[in-house]
This record gives sequence, C-alpha cells and structure tokens, in this order.
Amino acid sequence: MKKIHIIIIVLLVGAIGVIIATLFKADTYADFVTAAQHPGKEYQVIGKLDTLKGIHYDAKNNADRLSFYVTDEKGVQKKVVFIGTKPQDFEKSEKIVMTGKMENDVFMVSSILLKCPSKFTKDTKNESQEFKSKSK
Repeated sequence: MKKIHIIIIVLLVGAIGVIIATLFKADTYADFVTAAQHPGKEYQVIGKLDTLKGIHYDAKNNADRLSFYVTDEKGVQKKVVFIGTKPQDFEKSEKIVMTGKMENDVFMVSSILLKCPSKFTKDTKNESQEFKSKSK
C-alpha cells in the first residue's frame, strides 16, 4: 500500500469517529416531564420565563448563580438554576432555550439561549443571545 492510501484510510476512520461521537452527544429537544424521566441525560427545553414567581440573582453574595421559574411548551413549570452571570435583558426575553438536565426537581442549566422580542418593524428579525455556564 502506498502512503497516500494509508493517510486516506486514517482520515476516513477519523471522520467516521467524529460523526458517531457527534450523534451520541447531540442534544435533544424535550419538555420538563421527559427530562425528569431521564435525570442524567442532557436536554434542550424551550419555555417562557415566569416573572410572577420572581428571579433570584444576588450579585453581591453569589454573582454566578441565577434561579428562576420557566413554563415549558406543554405547560409544566419547574425551577431552573443557571450557574453563570445573569444575561443582559433576561426579563425581556420572549422564549428561553435551556440546555441542561434534571437534578431532583430542579432543571440545572449549562447554557441559555434567549429569544429576544421582535422590534416593531416588519424587516427586523428576532435576535438571540447564548450564555454558557461557568461550571462543567
């Protein structure tokens, strides 16, 4: 075999390995009920912030912890904890896409994607911002 054939085979095996690893790591969209049924598995949950229950963020004592309540698309509400700095304009977000997993009855979030409300013009698209957790 020539060296070029060996290199091509190694590259193909590496590419197949990356594809398989990506498939197993892929986040899955779910609701809080599904996430609670599989506590160790990471899911993406889409929901709406419940501002009536309050947002707990104490910048003086622990600036890297944010807790709040979210109602998912099926109407189930859970407490959510994000270890990281509170995103700018958090309260104004239209929808929240959270990546995390259930621990007891709390959804522990590793990243948050905010869907900001649209502006009042037809040609303006919704903006989104993603925030990652500081701990892994």
